[in-house]
Amino acid sequence: MGIGGSIFLIALGAILAFAVEANLGWLDINVVGWVLMIAGFAGLVLTLWFWQNRRRTIVQPTVTERVVPAQTERIEERREVRRPSGRLYE
Repeated sequence: MGIGGSIFLIALGAILAFAVEANLGWLDINVVGWVLMIAGFAGLVLTLWFWQNRRRTIVQPTVTERVVPAQTERIEERREVRRPSGRLYE
């Protein structure tokens, strides 16, 4: 129903229960007003209860797996550089 609809029913019921004095032989307007007010209050309470439950956040732990690269055989690349004298240096 929503908060707006509930407030509308409460207001309409209050108008019918307290402000209107009509005499229909088979329908009591005051009783209709009280029923509408009760329905409006019930709708308001239910709406607020559902909104309160919706605002709760559920925090779930996230599982993260560490990705370790596969250990491959490391090939070292060495380069020999010779001096003009013939000695090696690295």
